[in-house]
Amino acid sequence: MNAVRWGWALGLLALWPGLAAAAELDGSQLSVLWGVPFAGLLLSIAVVPLLAPMFWHHHFGKVAAVWGLVFFLPFALTFGVGAAAAHLVHALLAEYIPFIILLTALFTVAGGIYIRGNLHGSPGLNTAILAIGAVLASFMGTTGASMLMIRPLIRANDNRKHKAHVVVFFIFIVSNAGGSLTPLGDPPLFLGFLKGVDFFWTVSHIFPETLFLIGCLLGLFYLLDGWYYHRREEILPLDPTPDSRRIGFDGAANFWLLGAIVALVLLSGFWKSSLVFDVAGTEVGLPGLVRDIGLVAVTWLSLKITPTGVHVDNQFSWGPMQEVAKLFAGIFLTIIPVIAMLKAGVSGPFGAVVSAVTRPDGSPDPAMYFWAAGALSSFLDNAPTYLVFFNTAGGDPAVLMTTLAPTLAAISAGAVFMGANTYIGNAPNLMVKAIAEDRGVKMPSFFGYMLWSVGILVPLFIVMTFIWFR
Repeated sequence: MNAVRWGWALGLLALWPGLAAAAELDGSQLSVLWGVPFAGLLLSIAVVPLLAPMFWHHHFGKVAAVWGLVFFLPFALTFGVGAAAAHLVHALLAEYIPFIILLTALFTVAGGIYIRGNLHGSPGLNTAILAIGAVLASFMGTTGASMLMIRPLIRANDNRKHKAHVVVFFIFIVSNAGGSLTPLGDPPLFLGFLKGVDFFWTVSHIFPETLFLIGCLLGLFYLLDGWYYHRREEILPLDPTPDSRRIGFDGAANFWLLGAIVALVLLSGFWKSSLVFDVAGTEVGLPGLVRDIGLVAVTWLSLKITPTGVHVDNQFSWGPMQEVAKLFAGIFLTIIPVIAMLKAGVSGPFGAVVSAVTRPDGSPDPAMYFWAAGALSSFLDNAPTYLVFFNTAGGDPAVLMTTLAPTLAAISAGAVFMGANTYIGNAPNLMVKAIAEDRGVKMPSFFGYMLWSVGILVPLFIVMTFIWFR
């Protein structure tokens, strides 16, 4: 939560008279060198934990801050303190703070629900948990479903020697693919909903793709988990979790708070208000403000009503949330010029990417939109990436939902599905990894995880391209 307080402090600083002046950043005039801090932060996340794990564990926030300053100080010198402050305020108020508030609310409320009792992690049970998590993800968000289901899944497998693959498939299925059917599932789809895409449009247009991907992943997982499970040395002689407690829920009142989170998110999408606050050139609408205040209240209420024993049983700590908050603070800041360069279209430094999604006759190419949106969502935040390609395809929701429906389906599927390709493609990925490591699961490194995603997900994406996105 320190990151949020610092964010507000910086935002207030930028409001000092004469300091901030909003200005649209012209990405066509930027050099690709402005993307170096963002690339440096991504490489740091990928490499430093491998080379210096103890240093990273204690100083990842400082590393993110250094890369943020490497971008922000030269940016302020080049474009002026006012313009730099305005872009900082926009990144904080329009993107980072609402993002972190929502994640914190879901993390806290889901962490206040303890599924008691000892499940035994057989291939059948593990597959069933992944399937249930996939269904929940589209109704309570990938973050909420991930935070609710990851702890009992890890506990069910704590008597097994090999369990990293269980968490990897959990990230594939629950933290990403499962959130593809409604705007509540994943931030990119929620942004599309705010832009005018019908609430049920996604489920009616990419349900077959989602069913194929999740079905294939569940089948592959069952076979792989069964192979591990039937090895002689797989089951440890002593199960760390006793069987003395009946299966049930503690902290069940938090289910009502999950419903409140869903209601607040929906309200901010359906409620239209002309009341807008201008904060250093960034417009803050009343619905979004009410949503964020409501989410903070829900977070506070969850902490108040959840018995201490539930948090103890859940091994609840703020470590995973702090890691996500600090790293994404750096990501949201250093990504500013990268998004501007992408928005510049064919006239920008990344013009080749934009040109690649258009056929010679000028019509959009769904296959290329699927892979371009997906590839960038693997390394950039998938929400702004979705918006970039949404606008590249014309930005008119009425046209995109009808005439260009295959293109919008490709953008939606690419942004959501391929967020699973790396740990940083979607915020729940990092949170699940941090929780698993907190509980002693030896997770793959950044590149080790990518070996899993390239070996399993990419072939499935290729098949999907030939079936649905030609």
